[in-house]
Amino acid sequence: MNHSAAGPLLEVRELTCRFGGLVALDRVSFAVQPGEIFGLIGPNGAGKTTLFNLISGVTPATTGEVLWRGEPITALPTHRRNRLGVARTFQNLRLFDGLSVLENLLVALQRQPRSTTLASLLNSPSHRQAECQRLEQAWELLEELGLAALAERDAGTLAYGDRRRLEIARALATRPQLLLLDEPAAGMNPSEKDSLCALINELRQRHQLTVMVIEHHVPLLMRLCERMAVLDFGMRIALGTPEEVRHDPKVIDAYLGGAVA
Repeated sequence: MNHSAAGPLLEVRELTCRFGGLVALDRVSFAVQPGEIFGLIGPNGAGKTTLFNLISGVTPATTGEVLWRGEPITALPTHRRNRLGVARTFQNLRLFDGLSVLENLLVALQRQPRSTTLASLLNSPSHRQAECQRLEQAWELLEELGLAALAERDAGTLAYGDRRRLEIARALATRPQLLLLDEPAAGMNPSEKDSLCALINELRQRHQLTVMVIEHHVPLLMRLCERMAVLDFGMRIALGTPEEVRHDPKVIDAYLGGAVA
């Protein structure tokens, strides 16, 4: 995919996060270009999810900056970053288990600006039209993620892989430019992981997305990503193409071992 020459979509500069005496992230810096799939790997406790929390605004940075298209967004709350185009999924799924698959998506689509409260109380034509559009969008996303046949099922009854895809659909409902995926392949078997790889590439093309992925399954990221950063004990120890990272001695020592090298 052609990356824009207009500069990075997202940049983190010297990002540090401390919880009491514990340094979860230590002066991490890198940039993510528009349209790329960028991976984050590292052992458990390396600071990967903390980094996503700082980028999405869930956790405040202790020091350092998060830049969006060159503008600092470090002080913005999560919902403001979401409106700018940052969406994410979580390691621990955050679905409404008692609602149907379709209703889960409609809730996510509610966040889009639409008709006023007065219009909805009066059930005006503009309100009805907005509701129809929302339903149409929800069905399009369900079709796209292979969930249409499960639309009426309660989210709590879905198989794990389907729950993961529903969470991706909910993130896409907010029309992001940057999609942060936190361990999307967790709990999936090899064929589900292959399908997920293909799906992420398709979504990137179709929605003109930039994607950042945290994943423990290193071979999957090596196939999927154009570039990756490696964290260890909260510090960035490598940055580059999968090939460069694969042969980096620090990475081999810290994490990958002989299996990937």
